[in-house]
Amino acid sequence: MTTLEEPAGTRHLVDPEIAPVLDVFPPLGLTAETLPAVRAARAAPAPDAPDPRLLHPDVTTTERRIPGFEDGDPEVRVLHCEPRTRTTTPAPALVWIHGGGYVLGRADVDEVLCRRVADTTGASVVSVDYRLAPETREPGPVHDCYAALRWVHDNAGELGVDPGRIAVGGASAGGGLAATLAILARDLGELPVSFQLLVYPMLDDRTASTVRPHLHAGEFIWTPDDNRFGWASLLGREPGGDGVSPYAAAARVESVAGLPPAFVSVGALDLFLEEDIAYATRLLRAGIPTELHVYPGAFHGYDMVPEARVTRAHFRDLLTALGRHFEK
Repeated sequence: MTTLEEPAGTRHLVDPEIAPVLDVFPPLGLTAETLPAVRAARAAPAPDAPDPRLLHPDVTTTERRIPGFEDGDPEVRVLHCEPRTRTTTPAPALVWIHGGGYVLGRADVDEVLCRRVADTTGASVVSVDYRLAPETREPGPVHDCYAALRWVHDNAGELGVDPGRIAVGGASAGGGLAATLAILARDLGELPVSFQLLVYPMLDDRTASTVRPHLHAGEFIWTPDDNRFGWASLLGREPGGDGVSPYAAAARVESVAGLPPAFVSVGALDLFLEEDIAYATRLLRAGIPTELHVYPGAFHGYDMVPEARVTRAHFRDLLTALGRHFEK
């Protein structure tokens, strides 16, 4: 295992507008023993959580169950968010994938974001409730996401969607799954993906084989220990070894040629900083149009503070990039 000198602390580098959340949101401390309790705590609605229906009343959300990746696979639950009033012109679509280190979360946690994207861009947004690790190891989660992508393509006419403008996206582990989904779609050659929206994506299991890949990254929210647990849960073995599939860890793909244009964003204090920059660099070197944003003072999950200027800048950049792509 690679080890680095531990810094004295990076709290002084945190954007002051988002720093207070660290006092009420400590690292998760994920282990096999704590996972059930962490899941239960995160499933409970926050008392001050905004009602998505009130924030974006012109968007509807419908729960659907769609066929799995192949015969014998369970149905996949998705949330379908779309503008209440459709136009006669086919709309773009986004297959969105929630985060949670491959072991936590569900589609509902990102409903506000999905409704915001639908409201702002006019897109039809399908949020995937993929199966979690360790109960379902790779490639099960990305297969569930592929099933959602296929469902959007197969039902494009009914959904009022333009099959040439179907993007994939996600945050954290969801960003990792969006990247692997784009790779899987490229390799299978059945379903085109027009764009990939990768928000502080979890791309490289080899990051989990170091204490910290960067002296000033990974102290808060999602730590090296959490990262190691998440990857080991998905892979069914210790991360960082040989033979890890690119359908589990996108950074393991041999070639990024033929992948869709990308938006990649990450905080400067995020554990995933270097792996995200490295992946964006690979895309750029392959001639793939790629927009990369690094936000100073931002740790993993910083956008949980919606009023902070860094969060507003992030969503402005994200929605601008997505809207620009959808207008093509």
